[in-house]
Amino acid sequence: MKIAKDCVVTLDYTLTDEDGEILDSSVGDEPLRYLHGHGEIVPGLERALQGHEPGDRVQVDVSPEDGYGEWDEDLVEIVDREDFDDPEELEIGAQFEVDTDEGVRIATVIEMEGNEITVDLNHPLAGMQLHFDVTVSEVRKASDEELAHGHVHGPHDHD
Repeated sequence: MKIAKDCVVTLDYTLTDEDGEILDSSVGDEPLRYLHGHGEIVPGLERALQGHEPGDRVQVDVSPEDGYGEWDEDLVEIVDREDFDDPEELEIGAQFEVDTDEGVRIATVIEMEGNEITVDLNHPLAGMQLHFDVTVSEVRKASDEELAHGHVHGPHDHD
């Protein structure tokens, strides 16, 4: 079966940056399963996988526009230390979820000076050229329940 909208795709992947540094990988871990055509993976990778079938190896470079977006200076904010629940736990590189007008974002502490904490709400991979090396292992039709819920159900899901 070829990858098309409303298929469940199982794959192994390694994600590297422009310098070949591994950013993420499913190798040696659980493979990635997603519902194709539902925006669960970055658009550039999803388009590149369209029409492939089990056994195919796909290598694709994904630009920031087709990945996690361009880095946006407006998403860097200075927050007062007292606005945090546990300010003594803060350190550079710490990440936490923030509710925004655009939904939940991951914020990363990038600078700390006195009572001012600078956080970056950009996705950690924003602005980066990404290289995916993917091997498709399984493609199947999604169940009616998976389509209704908008995500893949595994053997242990009991929704």
